[in-house]
Amino acid sequence: MIAKTRKIHDAMETVGALQAIRYVDPEFIYLAVTNARCATADVFVKPGDHVDCCQVVGMRHGPFFEQPIHSTVSGTFVGIEKHYHRNGKLVDYLKIENDKKETYAKEVKQRTPEEIAKLTKQDMTAIIKNCAVVGLGGSSFPTYIKFQTDKPIHTILVNGIECEPFINADHRLLMEYPYRLLDGIKYVMQAFNCKHAKICIKSKYKDIKEVYDQVLKEKAYENSGIELCLVGNYYPQGWEVEMIKNAEGIQLAPGELPANRGIINFNVSTIVGIYKAIKYNMPVIKRFITISGDGIKSPKNFRVRCGTSIKELIPQCGGYTDEETEKVFILGGPMMGASVPSDDVIITKTVTSILVLNKRNYQEEPCVRCGSCVLSCPVHLEPVQIMNAVKALDKERIKKLNPLRCIECGLCTYSCTSKIQVTDYVRRAKLFAKM
Repeated sequence: MIAKTRKIHDAMETVGALQAIRYVDPEFIYLAVTNARCATADVFVKPGDHVDCCQVVGMRHGPFFEQPIHSTVSGTFVGIEKHYHRNGKLVDYLKIENDKKETYAKEVKQRTPEEIAKLTKQDMTAIIKNCAVVGLGGSSFPTYIKFQTDKPIHTILVNGIECEPFINADHRLLMEYPYRLLDGIKYVMQAFNCKHAKICIKSKYKDIKEVYDQVLKEKAYENSGIELCLVGNYYPQGWEVEMIKNAEGIQLAPGELPANRGIINFNVSTIVGIYKAIKYNMPVIKRFITISGDGIKSPKNFRVRCGTSIKELIPQCGGYTDEETEKVFILGGPMMGASVPSDDVIITKTVTSILVLNKRNYQEEPCVRCGSCVLSCPVHLEPVQIMNAVKALDKERIKKLNPLRCIECGLCTYSCTSKIQVTDYVRRAKLFAKM
């Protein structure tokens, strides 16, 4: 019987979660000159220049914002090399040799609690902008833009759900740094003059619940208005619309901003990034990532310098399984991540995970009109109809089927009994719909 797909198989669910965290401080780091949101950039250093950790070494230019490029180590700027970005493209990277002295730029400074208490929303917006904090769950959307809303906010939702399989980097952050997270939430609540915040996690995460049940009883947090919110264990529970529905009982209309309902939501890693910016005037220079999949011998969680090559990390996972089998590399989760052609990939601050999978060849079969993609679509589209319209190049039909509502969760492809790459057809339909 065809049913709605809610559970995604995760062969590494327990193995990856139990592996120890390893810290990596590489010989070289690489900083993308441009990215998916910023097509042009200026570079402020030349080969041979010494740079400090957190120093601004360039400026990216987006369509309506600019984004500083910060060095994540101290050392010497070597030059520019091409490597694969998380968007799957070869792009220019600034190569910096790490002197491992970790000397910081003069802008990095610790603010006292009294100084932080005096910060206004406008002050925090400027700090977050200058520190280039972005959505660290993978969106890379500039965080300061969220702070610019003029809507009254009554609730902060913090997304620690991490619903895609194979990944538990946010899980480890929640376990390792509860105080950074909670202080970061308090800063956001101060900015929005908001009295209520919820940390949303899967209900099955008893270990996280045990930690926060204890920490939230401490004097610094007992009357903070912050609470833990247990939500579903299914996919895509981490989608903001689904999270808000289950955490607050509010159903957003298609395209509606959460701020219209008095809600602002952030990923847990983004909140910690905000904490470091407000507390130390420091950009994101390190992050948790998960490396897992059946293509490596020992899945692990790492805390790495942003700008680290994944070639530095694979040996620490025991190397590849079955060296003769071609590997598939995915940055992000298997459902929504981006495939890259090799392990010549750099970890940017928005890379949550690296999946290394042994390549399997699937034979696509004709659609049997089983309806599994329709039943499983969280935004209630008709993926198979969209696919047929794309094949027929019927632009008017495509637009009527409204593919722009697709969140690219991948459930239509995952649930397809004929192994058709339905999500790819919907992506193509989006391009037609914009014409």
